[in-house]
Amino acid sequence: MNQDVILVLDCGATNVRAIAVDRQGNIVARAATPNASDIAVENSAWHQWSLDAILQRFADCCQRVATALSTRQIRGITVTTFGVDGALVDKQGQLLYPVISWKCPRTAAVMENISRIMRPQQLQAISGVGAFSFNTLYKLVWLKENHPQLLEQAHAWLFISSLINHRLTGEFTTDITMAGTSQMLDIAQRDFSDDILQAAGLPRRLFPRLVEAGEQVGTLQADAAALLGLPAGIPVISAGHDTQFALFGAGAAQNEPVLSSGTWEILMVRSAEVNTPLLSHYAGSTCELDSHAGLYNPGMQWLASGVLEWVRKLFWTADTPWQTLIEEARAIPAGAQGVKMHCDLLACQNAGWQGVTLNTTRGHFYRAALEGLTEQLARNLHTLEKIAHFQASELLLVGGGSRNALWNQIKADMLDLPIKVLDDAETTVAGAAMYGWFGVGAFTTPEQARSQVNYHYRYFYPHTEPEFIEGV
Repeated sequence: MNQDVILVLDCGATNVRAIAVDRQGNIVARAATPNASDIAVENSAWHQWSLDAILQRFADCCQRVATALSTRQIRGITVTTFGVDGALVDKQGQLLYPVISWKCPRTAAVMENISRIMRPQQLQAISGVGAFSFNTLYKLVWLKENHPQLLEQAHAWLFISSLINHRLTGEFTTDITMAGTSQMLDIAQRDFSDDILQAAGLPRRLFPRLVEAGEQVGTLQADAAALLGLPAGIPVISAGHDTQFALFGAGAAQNEPVLSSGTWEILMVRSAEVNTPLLSHYAGSTCELDSHAGLYNPGMQWLASGVLEWVRKLFWTADTPWQTLIEEARAIPAGAQGVKMHCDLLACQNAGWQGVTLNTTRGHFYRAALEGLTEQLARNLHTLEKIAHFQASELLLVGGGSRNALWNQIKADMLDLPIKVLDDAETTVAGAAMYGWFGVGAFTTPEQARSQVNYHYRYFYPHTEPEFIEGV
């Protein structure tokens, strides 16, 4: 029993991975191989995914972990992927058209003209999802306008996680957390919106039964088992969109905001309430369905480490170690001696520095960037508290940006909140595995599965020297 594992098949944009996780959330075997989209034959600027290539990459990974798993029983399989992408399929589940990638620009024009179908504010009030050019709704409108016969022929639309689940089990399903990224759901009802589908001219029959996270999709069929080198009959448990499982896997409680800090910073919270009409007032805002029924994941995103990378190239060299920048900025007092930076380089005409003097050094510029990005975080956290009706008592921090101790302390000081840093990078896999353990009946709830994990955090408290404290 202690030798049992859940096998998580994780399809990311840059890597496909097979990772085996035990009951305590420990990774006991892993393999990864690069993933990449293909150039479309129709247009060299377009991007699409090869489902067959993704499945073969999973097979390669499974074969590489086979020896490590030879003495263990795989109790269940879960699949987690990036959101929004999918494809129209026939009754056998064969693709009628390639999987359009979220990187593909072909749907940008659909987004720009979506008011023909429904006002963007109304769309977001119903679906929660903001205006992003890769939204599933725009893909289906594009297919309807450019290949209308395919919608008539199609048996179903399957999101990419459900495409993989179909290949594993033969079952047509829709992972609820994937549907929550589509801009086609009424998130208050946890079902596809009749109003949105009717306005877009999309038939409800295209979307198979919705399955909740932790619900069994089916069992691993013989042909898929042979491809992966696994025994047939293993239960396949629904997971879905990686973001939702990363929130759960990070240990986030209800009303505990989580900041994923990387090139972009994504601030989300697991909340019981959300004011969806308010979302459209804030650029970069969105709301998806939490992995737990009854909760929502409102959030905001903005360019963050991408700004810091630009500063590094401007004043240092692109390969200068980050610690060099951090030490120079650490020597500058809080407030950067009046130097301020407006960090919205993508939208703000007034972006850049103010308060520069002849005494300003490059350390001032970097310190001002860290403080400017933190001011942006503070504004967005205040907005999120209004949208989701909660009051933050701490901020849980994950991702590459969390390795910058100076920035973490600046966040604690400026937000006047404890910053709780989780170093474990495998939060998505952990969350998907916990729902897998719940789905095979090893635990009565996903939360009980999560309680077996021994989380270690570092804490940064306001207006103190950074303390590296580990605790649960």
